[in-house]
Amino acid sequence: MRKFILALALLPALAYAQMVTRDGVTLTPGQEARAEDIGSQLRCLVCQNESIEGSSADLAKQLRVIIRQHVVAGDSNKSIMDYMVQRYGIFVLLKPPFIPLTWALYASPFVGILLGFFGFWLVRRAKVEAPAPLSEADARRLDELLK
Repeated sequence: MRKFILALALLPALAYAQMVTRDGVTLTPGQEARAEDIGSQLRCLVCQNESIEGSSADLAKQLRVIIRQHVVAGDSNKSIMDYMVQRYGIFVLLKPPFIPLTWALYASPFVGILLGFFGFWLVRRAKVEAPAPLSEADARRLDELLK
């Protein structure tokens, strides 16, 4: 009976040992995995080419805390992402959706390639005139210089 009571007393401590504390927020391993997944889809607004999970910037740390607080509160992934987009704009997404606002972003590589081909075609199409033939005096002068 004594071992059973000791086991019951240690059970909360064992459960707490399974918790992960990161950036000042305590989560279960499942919640931490969810928070990391969400953070890997968001752009660090300071680094701009890194996710907030991979960034060491102070703003990224603050965003990680916000995400973890929302995860602990039980918010869905979509509602957390919507909150971040509402607060920081669509630029915070590493992979922005294909909507009218981002059409130029997705179309710009193709437009650049088309403009490059058009410019190449214009340059190739332009006719370069042959230089005028040398006059008699210039031809004699050239012969003298080459000898």
